[in-house]
Amino acid sequence: MKRLKTYLFALLPLAFITFSCDEEDILVQEQLDNNPLPGAETGDGGVLDLSNYISLGNSITAGFMDNALYTNGQNHSFPNLLATQFAIQGVGGGSFNQPDINSANGYSSAGPDNNPGTSDDLGRFELSLAQQRPVPTQGEFFGPYAGDMSELNNFGVPGMKITDATNPGFANPYYLRFASNPGTSTVLGDALSTSPTFFSYWLGNNDILGYAVAGGVDESSITSQPNFQSALEQSLGALVQSGAEGVVMTLPPFVLLPYFRAVPYNAIAFDADDQALVDQLNTSFAGLNQALDGLVQLSAVLPNVNVTQAEADARKVSYALGANPILMEDDALVDYDRPGGEFDILLATQQITVAQRQALAPYGQSRPATAQDLPVLTSATVLGTTVGGSATAVVGVSVPAYDNLILSVSEFETVVEMTATYNATIAGVVAGINAQANGSITLVDVQPAFADAFGLSPALANALFDPSNGANPALAAFADAAEARADGTLGIMIEGHNLQPDFAPNGIFSTDGIHPNPRGHAIIANLIIEALNNQKGADIPMVNVTALRGILARDF
Repeated sequence: MKRLKTYLFALLPLAFITFSCDEEDILVQEQLDNNPLPGAETGDGGVLDLSNYISLGNSITAGFMDNALYTNGQNHSFPNLLATQFAIQGVGGGSFNQPDINSANGYSSAGPDNNPGTSDDLGRFELSLAQQRPVPTQGEFFGPYAGDMSELNNFGVPGMKITDATNPGFANPYYLRFASNPGTSTVLGDALSTSPTFFSYWLGNNDILGYAVAGGVDESSITSQPNFQSALEQSLGALVQSGAEGVVMTLPPFVLLPYFRAVPYNAIAFDADDQALVDQLNTSFAGLNQALDGLVQLSAVLPNVNVTQAEADARKVSYALGANPILMEDDALVDYDRPGGEFDILLATQQITVAQRQALAPYGQSRPATAQDLPVLTSATVLGTTVGGSATAVVGVSVPAYDNLILSVSEFETVVEMTATYNATIAGVVAGINAQANGSITLVDVQPAFADAFGLSPALANALFDPSNGANPALAAFADAAEARADGTLGIMIEGHNLQPDFAPNGIFSTDGIHPNPRGHAIIANLIIEALNNQKGADIPMVNVTALRGILARDF
């Protein structure tokens, strides 16, 4: 009986369909008549010829994300998303080929053995929800591109500076895997050989970002303004002279990236069980603090000593339960440990002993971090570790955190000012070319979207995007546009969702804290589409941002 009932219940839906299909057909037709299904999506390219679109740029253009170049990231690069919209009926776009990496995880580093191409290679990062931090997957070293290099459209090269695009000696492994003639060809030349009708150009990020990501250690890594301008003029001039039109993007405010915001300046935490350790540390640093006060006193009587009380106080170290500032190196400070410097003067005037002088040596350019200092994301794996296995030598606590772990206030200012200099240069070069080429280039300013996403106040947006305080008209215009979008609310509203400027599950950045995730790439693509629609008479459909994935995460 039970088995018979099972069959009967299984037949009920069929019976309903059989005996009510005529009535249902009528209802469905009425619904279609009142609410017709949307037809195939269409658009309009306006005056643009998008039939052969090429992209020129660095890691973002390539689709690098989660600290690696991998297949899914490439598929979600903003140029690929743009090309998909350009291919919609009526817009006029053609095929878009990328130098596929053909790897699910890609390659981020050589792993423990420091030997690329071995079994311990590391790949893309994922967010570990259990550990609350990015962790690497197993990777695989990439090989040469196996496709037809003459058919490529995406010429994004991770790590490429603006001057590299025209350099035949550019030996970047990501470029060499698809270069038409390694050692002779250039990225720009390969791109031009495809006879583009339209281009996107986003270079210049690495010309200052490399300095910032490395904690501001090497100023020689920053591209000079004259070299930046010369390379920009050469590349854009060649692209426009080829007959192509295109878009050029400004540089974003790098100091806002999650890479510089994930680790707080006061990351040294002590709980109630650490009171004895706190007392021990304060006893240890009493000598440094007294020496600093001694320098203030000597400044009143010795002409070769000039230490104010404010400077001494800024260098003093003390700890308490709760969150404490990271003890850091700051190469912008006067080095008290230099030969003949302030610490030597204390010894010479018998203010300290030889042993005390030796104990002061590590603190010649140290101070506790402030809220204006930006620890880099990679500092999280170094802070709190011991030096040489000594329990009393702890990085960021008793040993100053190395210069490459923190972007200091002065280094922060260097990044802001150089980014603004580059952006003013971009605006000037684009305006100059447009004056001679009938507006062939559309300038897309990405800064207002960043001001919105990061919840800047109008005043902060102005200071960040125009350090010239109105002296440079291009920067003043950028600042005005950013102020208009700066609402003071963290996150950017997209399709009814508040997406956050981080690599959390509802964020727009990938787990490396620098590169956008697919949703972030879609936002960039839409900024470009919006500009083309407004300035070129186009009607290109927008990318559905929230239909794309955010970060890659795992439970363990």
